[in-house]
Amino acid sequence: MTESSTLNRRHFVRTTGSAAILTAAGSLRAAQKADSTETLRIGLVGCGGRGTGAASQALGAEYNGKIVAMADVDMKQIDGSIASLTQKFPDRVDVKPDKKFIGIDAYKQLIDSGVDVVLLASPPGFRPMHLQAAVDAGKHIFCEKPMAVDTIGYHMAMAAVNKAKEKKLNLVAGFCWRYSTSRIEAFKRVHDGDIGKITSILSTYHSGPVKPMPPASARTPEMSDVEWQIRNWYNFSWLCGDSIVEQAVHSVDKICWAMGDKPPMSCIGTGGRQIKAEGGNIYDHFHAAYEWENGIYCHLTNRQIKGCQGHNQDIIRGEKGALIIGRGGDPFIDGPKRWRFRGEEKNMYDLEHEALFAAIRKGEVINNGDRMMLSTLVGIMGRESAYTGQLITWDQMLACTQDLAPDNLKWTDSFTPTPMPLPGITKFQLPDAKKKI
Repeated sequence: MTESSTLNRRHFVRTTGSAAILTAAGSLRAAQKADSTETLRIGLVGCGGRGTGAASQALGAEYNGKIVAMADVDMKQIDGSIASLTQKFPDRVDVKPDKKFIGIDAYKQLIDSGVDVVLLASPPGFRPMHLQAAVDAGKHIFCEKPMAVDTIGYHMAMAAVNKAKEKKLNLVAGFCWRYSTSRIEAFKRVHDGDIGKITSILSTYHSGPVKPMPPASARTPEMSDVEWQIRNWYNFSWLCGDSIVEQAVHSVDKICWAMGDKPPMSCIGTGGRQIKAEGGNIYDHFHAAYEWENGIYCHLTNRQIKGCQGHNQDIIRGEKGALIIGRGGDPFIDGPKRWRFRGEEKNMYDLEHEALFAAIRKGEVINNGDRMMLSTLVGIMGRESAYTGQLITWDQMLACTQDLAPDNLKWTDSFTPTPMPLPGITKFQLPDAKKKI
């Protein structure tokens, strides 16, 4: 993020607020069928484990595609990703030295390098700007979840989603369960009324720590604040959004899916930090109770604490039964219309990329933008309710102009992130400076 990209972020806030600016500019490849003999050039932004996995799935899905450019803050990440991908696809990884882009602004160089498809898998705090730049350049996109970590990022990304629609660009989201064969059938049965009207939902995402914060002694003297935080990005809310937004947002997405992809009316949440860590400002557990219309409550709990029981489950109760996901293997319905998934469960990570590249080859358009942004903001809503100890409404979320990103960010900068949130003390900021809850 250079000074100009930061200023673009501020300019967006001043001029648009929650409104989306639509630009009808065309794209070199948008809504055009790609010839079967044409090689699609793929660029990867963020070359860690998830990014390398996305690149592998893209190559597996696209019979005539090549990885031709990579961007990351660390050359070791790029070289490691190339080595891993080359083992599986020896003839389809062709990243020349001048197509290895290093730095916080490397995504710009990659997008301008002549790629056709961009895979966005960097830390989520950067994702709104990456998404916006890729859409502006007319690229087809795979965008990992979540799509933002704060409400300003949400509005930036939402504007990019709408611009992608205008440009007829393909935009596939990394909410992988939406491409799961068994989940698609299960949620279709819910929406078709097999369990009757939904009365409540409980979703859990209980795991161990994903990327524990290393001790301060691991930091070398020459390492800046920004470098230290980016290398340990999962432990800082401005980069990861906290665990409810970065990880448990998958469960949020399934709740939203069950509720017809309509926003909740309000949320009351709790959370905190149970296990001490040197540095970082994220919680290790959350509970968010979302209220939808007609008094329907959907509860999400997530935890990242070592030594606790792992528990990842979705229980969707209706007037005539319940859909259970995550207990005993395949999803099943308990009730008068008993059902258990018995079909073939294909790899959902592969399927999302197959959908993206099939659409490009056929000249069709997939845009997952509306639902991916809804789930992202619902996750942020739960976090903010827990951080502040306040009930927060959907209208307040849309009006909020929270901005966790630092100004004029450079790799060598000093930067102190927001302190560990304290419910009852941490405030939820509304546009009018006098209005805080």
